[in-house]
Amino acid sequence: MWKLGRLFTMFRKELLLAWAVLRDPRAPKAAKLVTVLAALYVVSPVDFISDFIPVLGWLDDGLIAYFLLQLAFKFLPPELLATLQSRVSSRTQQAKAAR
Repeated sequence: MWKLGRLFTMFRKELLLAWAVLRDPRAPKAAKLVTVLAALYVVSPVDFISDFIPVLGWLDDGLIAYFLLQLAFKFLPPELLATLQSRVSSRTQQAKAAR
């Protein structure tokens, strides 16, 4: 069960990092475009595996979105990626301390 929680925490950090990429004016347009494509794929009714198949359909969406986000992060300059990751980490630590 703790592995599922760890996976959720990791995916949450990836989503916060994607949101930071979209909001940062220094991020390249290619990174922003791929991030938007990842979000559109998740909400799109067109899938490789239909969402009517309970686990495989959702797993398909999650994996493709994850790989698209990793591609978007590769378009970022290393120093910008490190800055955004530290900002997301500090935000999640502040939220954890507030609980």
